[in-house]
Amino acid sequence: MLIGVDYHPSFQAIAFLIEETGECGEQELNHSDGQAERFYRDLQQRGISVRVGMEATGYSRWFERLLAELGFEVWMGDPAEIKAKRVKKQKTDRNDARLLLRLMRENNFPQIWVPSLENRDLRQLLWHRHRLVQMRTRIMNQLQALAMNEGYRWKKKLFSEQGRAQLEKLVLAPWASRRRQELLELLDRMNPTIEELTAAVEREARKRPEVLRLMTHPGVGPLTALAYVLIIGTPTRFQRGKQIGTYVGMIPSEDSSARKQRLGHISKQGNSLLRFLLVEAAQAAARIHPDWRRRYMHLAMRRHKSIAKVAMGRRLAVRLYWMWRNGCGYSQSLEFGPYAGQLGTGHGVK
Repeated sequence: MLIGVDYHPSFQAIAFLIEETGECGEQELNHSDGQAERFYRDLQQRGISVRVGMEATGYSRWFERLLAELGFEVWMGDPAEIKAKRVKKQKTDRNDARLLLRLMRENNFPQIWVPSLENRDLRQLLWHRHRLVQMRTRIMNQLQALAMNEGYRWKKKLFSEQGRAQLEKLVLAPWASRRRQELLELLDRMNPTIEELTAAVEREARKRPEVLRLMTHPGVGPLTALAYVLIIGTPTRFQRGKQIGTYVGMIPSEDSSARKQRLGHISKQGNSLLRFLLVEAAQAAARIHPDWRRRYMHLAMRRHKSIAKVAMGRRLAVRLYWMWRNGCGYSQSLEFGPYAGQLGTGHGVK
């Protein structure tokens, strides 16, 4: 039985076909009252072999777990490619379900790689820590603003023991004083939590040899290396290093025609967390490594600092790909150039 599922958080529209009998139909299944779960469990009890095709979407974790529990085959499709295969400009839930079913029947369904449940759960650790760090940064910025409004610009010194003592001694208006007190309390509660999550990331990184290998690269710590391994999944998914830049969304968008090339901003069609971490790690590498700093300054003078940061982040993504794929640690002799990261025999004196 082939089932095309147009999934929504509250319901799903399905189009199905039983290949042996030719029986087909369409139906809407609600989620809140358990109608969808009863439908699929009934198929299992009847001993029907089921293959489900659906677009990659959010809020479907429970549904994927249900299908895995029932032993049904699940095909996850690329939404962009599925949209490109829609001919008629009539988008309805039923039409989408019919389209998914047709692509499955024609063996033209654009399947994508799906991470394991353990992989997804570890990603939640990374996202949770990342969001908490962002919240802490907002709190610290508000405290900086309070100090600057009183004529003090202490920057990082504000969060040292001496700086905090001076901040608490400032005479403020009643509501400003309450704001200062509650922001400091929030900061005190968040710091231990972030430290605990950071320690958990480091423990997970030490369990994986490929993560430890990527951490030998300048600027790459356990957070960036673990996120890279979890989100890329396996290097065998990609034939070339350039495909990594496309997958992460760090290549420029293009609208070229009639031999005229038009390049825009980066596509951002990828994991935003990994893209952020790669840019941060590339900046760290540029601060501590002379070759990366020279390359970054060269790009920054030619274009712009923001463009140079993204370009170095993309270069780092390709570099890590080759280190992972070839099973080698960091080597300064394989830094830059058209074959950066690839193992080979160099020229000159050996």
